[in-house]
Amino acid sequence: MTDVLQLTGGTVVTSLSPPKVERADIVVNADRVYALSEDAGPGAFRLDCSGCLIVPGNVCTHHHLYSALARGMPYRLAPPENFVQILQRIWWRLDRALDHPSVWFSAQVGGLDALLAGTTTIVDHHASPNFIEESLALIAGALGHLGVRSVLCYEVTDRDGPARAQAGLEANRRWLKEAGPLAGAMVGAHASFTLGEETLAATVELAQEFNAGVHIHVAEDVADQRDAQARFGKRVVNRLADAGGLNDHTLLAHCIHLDGSEIETINAVGATVVHNPRSNMNNRVGHAPVTAFDRLALGTDGIGGDMFAESKAAYWRAREADPAIGPQWVLDRMAESARFAGSVLGEPSLGTIQPDAPADLVVLDYAPPTPLTDENLAGHWVFGLAARQVRDVLVAGEAVVMDRQLTRVDQSEIAAKGTEFAERLWTRMEEIGPHPFEPAGTA
Repeated sequence: MTDVLQLTGGTVVTSLSPPKVERADIVVNADRVYALSEDAGPGAFRLDCSGCLIVPGNVCTHHHLYSALARGMPYRLAPPENFVQILQRIWWRLDRALDHPSVWFSAQVGGLDALLAGTTTIVDHHASPNFIEESLALIAGALGHLGVRSVLCYEVTDRDGPARAQAGLEANRRWLKEAGPLAGAMVGAHASFTLGEETLAATVELAQEFNAGVHIHVAEDVADQRDAQARFGKRVVNRLADAGGLNDHTLLAHCIHLDGSEIETINAVGATVVHNPRSNMNNRVGHAPVTAFDRLALGTDGIGGDMFAESKAAYWRAREADPAIGPQWVLDRMAESARFAGSVLGEPSLGTIQPDAPADLVVLDYAPPTPLTDENLAGHWVFGLAARQVRDVLVAGEAVVMDRQLTRVDQSEIAAKGTEFAERLWTRMEEIGPHPFEPAGTA
């Protein structure tokens, strides 16, 4: 079969920031965009995109794929009254119940959900304290089986004891050595309030050794700040900076409860903040000062892989707080998400459709009822585009979704297997009590 593919007759979004829309045929050769508005010549496979909108593949910059089997999960404990209790009674029970097959099928189900929603790259933050050693390679295998591009790390934490903290460090080290062009690596850390001084120092040292970024939750809840001040006499961002873990490779999830000096520090070093609006609202942890950050990307924090839905939620929540924010703010955030993932993967043109860019493309069955131009693309994105319109998806030049069906796997079989292993996971979880870990400064 030819490696040359031509997408014909579509309207193409070549860039989100600045927004650029044109009528063009796209020639894909192997894993790259080869040309726009050129004929691919005889022998090329042609995909008719007449009446469709073609956009760069979306990027989710902060995900927890291990949560994919939690949808509809039964809950019989007393309802959590705050964020720490949500972790103790839900997520820190779920992650301890994960084993080899449930990690695999979590990644498969989560990756399937992402691709069908037009998300081609996932930056994941993983935790499975009773299955650490092989977890990242397993997730990479599951996502690679589907055709998803990814950036992976293991969440280092002291909450499950020093042996598991060390195992988490070693899991990151192994993956930093094994990662490839479609599955990059970072060094994961949970949050300041579950990291002692030695473990944080070891995490930063590992990142520096490999010139990699640290991917960490920052001030998602006020408990993180209270703990840092109670134990170390400093705020979370200052603690991370003093440890040497804050630079332009760093990925900071949430960043809700920060003061002005912390924001200045983040911006000064060029670190990237990931906003997760639906998760923040669901957990009732507050609203991040989204307009204050120079580099702000978007993620789901485990609430699926639909970045069309996440970006709309981000826009409406931000606009509620600040009416000066317009729809282009959303496209800037999506472009920043692609920029960050591309910087890790060595693909600086990820998130664009231009010659020599990676051929990660989404064909949307979207016939706009009004003119679609550079100037109003953002308005169409916020008020018109949706995951239900995703028809075809290419990752690295390969059609991994065609006519709303995955091409590499049987998606109904994955769903059936996911149901089977979700039930097993839920049964194990029922036998696990709330996690006893408590941050300092909460009394």
